[in-house]
Amino acid sequence: MVNLYQRNNLLDKQPKTVITKDDFEIFFSAKEYLQQLLTLIDSATTRIYLTVLYLEDDEVGRLIVEHLINAKQRHPELDIKVFVDFHRARRGLYGQNDSDGNAGFYQKTDLAYPDFIKFYGVAVKHREVFGVLHLKGMVFDDQLFYTGASINNIYLHFQQKYRYDRYSLIKSKPLADSFASLLNDRLVNSPCVYLFNRQPVVVDKNFKRQVAKQRKLLARTDYELTDCGQADLTITPLIGLGKRSNKLNKVIEQQILSTQENLVLYTPYFNLPAVLKRAVAKLLKNGKHVEIVIGDKHASDFFIPADQPFRKIGLIPYLYEGGLRAFIKKHQKSIDDNRLVIRLWQHQSNSFHLKGVTIDNRYHLLTGNNLNPRAWRLDLENGLLIDDKKGQLSEMFAQEHQQILTHTREIKHWQDIDTEQDYPKAVQLWLKRLHRTKLDKLFQQYM
Repeated sequence: MVNLYQRNNLLDKQPKTVITKDDFEIFFSAKEYLQQLLTLIDSATTRIYLTVLYLEDDEVGRLIVEHLINAKQRHPELDIKVFVDFHRARRGLYGQNDSDGNAGFYQKTDLAYPDFIKFYGVAVKHREVFGVLHLKGMVFDDQLFYTGASINNIYLHFQQKYRYDRYSLIKSKPLADSFASLLNDRLVNSPCVYLFNRQPVVVDKNFKRQVAKQRKLLARTDYELTDCGQADLTITPLIGLGKRSNKLNKVIEQQILSTQENLVLYTPYFNLPAVLKRAVAKLLKNGKHVEIVIGDKHASDFFIPADQPFRKIGLIPYLYEGGLRAFIKKHQKSIDDNRLVIRLWQHQSNSFHLKGVTIDNRYHLLTGNNLNPRAWRLDLENGLLIDDKKGQLSEMFAQEHQQILTHTREIKHWQDIDTEQDYPKAVQLWLKRLHRTKLDKLFQQYM
């Protein structure tokens, strides 16, 4: 067991900044996310940096861009940059293979309003399946708006459906500066970060070589921040890429291992890396209380309703559910002893995108990391570790937690989880093929 001293020794090496209770605010719904995003854009005067997996060419995406353009017209000196994953920007949603993706939208915007908005496509690997830009954090002047959500109709509940996430606003110039500096210093001038302007996209061998080179640099990068020393309420920004020397991964693992009383873990689907499964097992063995909140398979981004044509990507929620069922069966005694609580979230046809960790009601990790093997090894991830020594934010986080639990059901027994015999025939057929060829394991590593 990693002890508390070892955990703090690791964290003490990372720079942190102090905030006050009044500097921190949590929003509780996707509609609030949309309203707050528009408010922050409209009130910004010096800089707006949006970092998301994608900004979609749909109604809400165009609304956000419209507000960005209006903000630039009000303040011509306003520095507006949007960072998205390069590969994701050049394709449509899953199942829309004939789409040009969002890159065309960015280029048309730049053609109509030259240099108003700089759209940057960041390539973490030469192919999307091997790694994407999964950084989160939006800078508005001296504020940081942190959420795991991207920008499209569903994430911002612009129409009927929504994708539920976490949304936090932090007023901190040092923190905002550290995020902005990393983007400007590490990404803007990189040869493998593509500016989607009026020129056509060209991907050649040299570009791919630069991507490989840049990945090594990103794996060693850190947020630059002047350490504030000891304080009652601090935030440590963390970044990580790859399996080795990944400080974000190491902090997550050590945080979990050094739990003194209770752990709360949020993840969209149950596909924990082996190291985290072992960490949770150790906590349960040592009598700690663990609560895991997961999206039901019907609340997965990849779930395909019965009235739509089935595609292989739709197997993912069922693969994850099989892993969850096995995990619950293995730890059934801990559930019976009230040491392990498993809750599944489902609300109509909406989806669940929450992630994060809370340790002993003191440490709160806000992150876009899905806590899965892909995030652990392939994607460029980040997070904010809040150390709340005196519980100044406890009431706010407790309110958020209760809000998250609104549409959950508690699983009391492993037999409460569906088996393959309960799945649609097409799913059963494909799962048998995957199990037979052992491709199911590979599937879970890359999705």
